Amino acid sequence: MTPPLLSVSGLHVHYDRSHILQGVDLDVPAGGVVAILGRNGAGKTTTLKAIMGIARRSAGTIAFAGHPIEREATDRIARLGIAYVPETRGIFPSLSVEEHLTLAARRGGWTLERVYDRFPRLAERRRAGGGTLSGGEQQMLTIARAMTTAPRLLLLDEPTEGLAPLVVAEIEAMLRALKGEGTTVLLVEQNLAFALAFADHVILLGRGLVRWSGRPADFHDAAAARAWLAV
Repeated sequence: MTPPLLSVSGLHVHYDRSHILQGVDLDVPAGGVVAILGRNGAGKTTTLKAIMGIARRSAGTIAFAGHPIEREATDRIARLGIAYVPETRGIFPSLSVEEHLTLAARRGGWTLERVYDRFPRLAERRRAGGGTLSGGEQQMLTIARAMTTAPRLLLLDEPTEGLAPLVVAEIEAMLRALKGEGTTVLLVEQNLAFALAFADHVILLGRGLVRWSGRPADFHDAAAARAWLAV
């Protein structure tokens, strides 16, 4: 059996006295899409931050491409091939669109031509400062910036939150295209319909624990889904 590209085992994270993650296990196969679902406060974002080394783990292991990374610094994890698209987007107001796309670019990642072909709106705004972009434009830029780093694994935290329906549709279409190209994705998403249609595997978190794990097609029939997500 081919080992997963990402493997998380027994992951615990504390914020001061709060025990946020209480032994999370998950695997992401190469070329697969795994969605993490759960209510606010379930530990979804903390899981992504712990993988990136932003949230310090209390216990547990994290392996990427067969190598342990739980003790690595965030910049080292990024250089290994994990790109993180945070919910906050991380856009610099004073940098132009094109500066965002070129500063972190690596060999093998998306070129400017490919970004502008995929996101014509960014081409139109290439010289605009990040602080002048709409929420949808910022999300496009954040995802495109991540793809210029040639990631082996893309971590997405709420990529459609707070966006207008037309922009959501554009982002979702782009993510489906990425999946079709074989991009490996670990997704946190509140848009349940999209998450279940997009993912190959679903993990449901509740109060820092994995309450259910399985195929999207089986999710609505799971008692855990009703108990921990109220669907």
